[in-house]
Amino acid sequence: MDIKTVSNGFLSETYYKVEHDSGLTIYIMPKKNYKTCYAVFGTNYGSVDTTFCRKGEKLTKVPEGIAHFLEHKLFESEELDAFERYAKTGANANAFTSFDRTCYLFSCADNFKSSLEILIDFVKSPYFTQQTVDKEQGIIGQEIRMYQDNPDWQVLFNLLRGIYSKNPVRIDIAGTVESIAEIDAQILYTCYNTFYNNSNMALAVAGNVTVDEVLEVADRLLKPEEKVEIERKVEDEPEGVSQKYIEQDMHVEIKKFNLGFKEKALEKTDLKRSVLMPIVLDLICGKSTQLFSQLLERELINSSFYTEYFTGRGFAVNIFGGESDKPEQVRDAILERIRSLRSEGVDEKEFEAIRRKKYGSEIKSLNDIETLANGLVNAHFEGYDIFDIFEVYKNITKADAEKLLSDCFDEDKCVLSVIK
Repeated sequence: MDIKTVSNGFLSETYYKVEHDSGLTIYIMPKKNYKTCYAVFGTNYGSVDTTFCRKGEKLTKVPEGIAHFLEHKLFESEELDAFERYAKTGANANAFTSFDRTCYLFSCADNFKSSLEILIDFVKSPYFTQQTVDKEQGIIGQEIRMYQDNPDWQVLFNLLRGIYSKNPVRIDIAGTVESIAEIDAQILYTCYNTFYNNSNMALAVAGNVTVDEVLEVADRLLKPEEKVEIERKVEDEPEGVSQKYIEQDMHVEIKKFNLGFKEKALEKTDLKRSVLMPIVLDLICGKSTQLFSQLLERELINSSFYTEYFTGRGFAVNIFGGESDKPEQVRDAILERIRSLRSEGVDEKEFEAIRRKKYGSEIKSLNDIETLANGLVNAHFEGYDIFDIFEVYKNITKADAEKLLSDCFDEDKCVLSVIK
């Protein structure tokens, strides 16, 4: 077992990276004077992973929504489910599935080791039967229908369907009622045995905890596993968009919209781009810009307006979203603002103000153990160190922002999704 100390003198922060004998990478970030702990156990596996195989084996295509389905099923066991066990330790537990991650987590003020035992035990002890799978299909089917009635959810997935014609990111994370009906216990075990291998996972703990406490539990419960090499296949996606305008009728008081630009999905995480793109989005129509104030004064947007760099393994979209009775006018104003920034350049003071604000928020996040633990897991899967982000913030320039503006936001790859 190898334990590496990772420190940043400027930030006065330290964490420990453990290459455990089981094949699992464990991150531990003790925080002095904290009373609570937060732990997250994640696998590099999400809803977009529908076609895959172990290296050297035949490709397998599984039903959409299976990663989310598997997340639900892991909480069950032959005896008490994980939530019932956590009730005895007092921990607050949860889990989530995204497009490219599945994570199981808990926070607690007491009984940390007992809660960590539960987390490792249920995640590493799958129990599926056809009877329990059949029951879960009904439960998740209801969840899917609930999200179909959610305008905020639908405006996003309509946008993704407009941008992508083949990429599985266009499918709801939970799948469809039809796709989950194809799931059985055998398929669940196939996915579990592929993606829940220790080599494809990471455990991170932050807060009122010591390295010895974490490793005592890990040494006892984690068994060595032979590394699994995974090959994932995504169908070739056309360069252009599928549909430039999508509209859907739902019960809303005011129209909801997502304006999205299809961007190049990078094979490897570009940390500089990940830091810089939200700054560029704020330069275009952040709350400190003149454009935002003008749109607000003309009642073309309201306080719900937001921007997001929506990116993950195999996809990247820049999004402007909110509520507006005239979303086409908002789109046109944003496009005009992008043209203006390209021709006139970025204002140095405006860039610097946004950079400093976001840099400060990043430093402040070091006080949040939930953000820290999740950040350690994300950094592990994406191949960087969490302290690298601060160096990027210190070194990015106005010229970098102007270069990104010229390379991205192609009007021919722009899609407007509207719920009216």
